[in-house]
Amino acid sequence: MTLNFIRKLALVSFMALTVSAAASAQTLVFTAIPDEDETKLVERFRGIADYLSGELDVDVRYIPVKSYAAAISAFRNNQVQLAWFGGLSGVQARELVPGSEAIAQGVEDKAFYSHFIAHKSTGLDEMEKLSDELRGKTFTFGSKGSTSGRLIPEYYIREAFDESPEEVFSRVGFSGNHTRTLRLVEAGTYDVGAINFSVWDKEMENNNIDTDAVKVIWTTPSYPNYQWTIRGDVNERFGEGFSQRVQEALLAMDDPELLESFPRSGFIPVSNDAYEPIRVVGKQIGIID
Repeated sequence: MTLNFIRKLALVSFMALTVSAAASAQTLVFTAIPDEDETKLVERFRGIADYLSGELDVDVRYIPVKSYAAAISAFRNNQVQLAWFGGLSGVQARELVPGSEAIAQGVEDKAFYSHFIAHKSTGLDEMEKLSDELRGKTFTFGSKGSTSGRLIPEYYIREAFDESPEEVFSRVGFSGNHTRTLRLVEAGTYDVGAINFSVWDKEMENNNIDTDAVKVIWTTPSYPNYQWTIRGDVNERFGEGFSQRVQEALLAMDDPELLESFPRSGFIPVSNDAYEPIRVVGKQIGIID
């Protein structure tokens, strides 16, 4: 074996180790729509980052964002490769990044629903369908980009009254997230608001709702909602089959504490096709072009 051959062999081995080290140093970055208070989100998703890092054997990092639009932008610009989106934000993000896929949803997300809640001063009681008693009241949605806090509630308001929310209510606002919607209606700042059932149930379990001040008056029919969406180019970056490995890790998550933080009872497979109804509704009311 010549000296030159040995040197070439050593160089090839060094280059292979360098490539391997670079691949292992790759970081999977993910985010989530800010549908609750930031402190709750950071606590939840740091735990998810640790779990995924252990399952995937790569560094996984969660970065918080300030708005639904920021979550979509981060996904589009490849600042994040994975995101916990709502139904609408997921559709919007996937349309901007060809090849991206919805890979897992919560068991409860297959048939999600929203509550309309009202302050006691309104005198409103539970109703089978949205009625004229709501006219003239003040109303708050959650985020402008929220499926459960805006898209679906607005769809049913328009269906019931054949008018826009601004024509039905005396004042319409956007709280920014479900927790804030609850607090604004609870305080009487708004008469009525839209909140997803998951946040409502979690706050009830934690005794964080003044039930003498606010109550549920109507619940929407079910619809598909939250999901994990992954960019279509992750296999090129992290290796063949990586997207499937991420999906398998999410589906295998069974830590009660992690699941309770969502809260979800588990995750199940899902595909982009499941969110076609959300895309259609978004186009109908002009949120999606």
